[in-house]
Amino acid sequence: MHGCATRSARLAVAALLALLLQLGAPALIAPGESAGPAAPGATSVEDGLWALLRAGGYVVLMRHVSTEVTPGFDPPGFQLEDCATQRNLSAFGRDEARGIGAAFRSRGIPVSRVLSSRWCRCLETARLAFGTVEPWPALDSYHEDRSRGPAQTAEVKRRAGERPVGGNVIMVTHEVNVAAATGLSPAPGEMVILAPEGDGRFQPAGRLLLSVRPPG
Repeated sequence: MHGCATRSARLAVAALLALLLQLGAPALIAPGESAGPAAPGATSVEDGLWALLRAGGYVVLMRHVSTEVTPGFDPPGFQLEDCATQRNLSAFGRDEARGIGAAFRSRGIPVSRVLSSRWCRCLETARLAFGTVEPWPALDSYHEDRSRGPAQTAEVKRRAGERPVGGNVIMVTHEVNVAAATGLSPAPGEMVILAPEGDGRFQPAGRLLLSVRPPG
């Protein structure tokens, strides 16, 4: 009986994923915010994406949240070991990261592992949102050295194709890395939900963007 119930649950999740891929995923707006008239089915798509994450077994490829200069590049003299030499999160960006973490906790989303670029803005995003992080060089920015791109992208795709056990895997990285792996260009803090299929293959299930009102 237990096996039948498990199979039914998997079929239900598969059907939901197919629906989400058909409809696409609009941005997620935080409570109290307004995004104008909602498109038909928008709420069900957003709820469906959270339902997938609640079930576990997905990979979330996430761009770091807002920085002090957006868009921008690291200043001359950038050093990986010294955050003071880098482009870092703004106060607003820190609020965005905390809001993402709160959204995961309030919805009971299980997180089994958090990986991040070694850039300080990514590490801080991960720590503020999820409390723990593992630096992973494959997620580092290669904006100024595109020769490193193919090898890093291949490694990210390989890991994204592995179905996580016991929750979801979060990968915090940069716009250039997300675009190379998925063909999508995310906003700061935007999350691309990936459904692993094995052997380095995955399907994008949708996108979530938690909107936080800027100060002022």
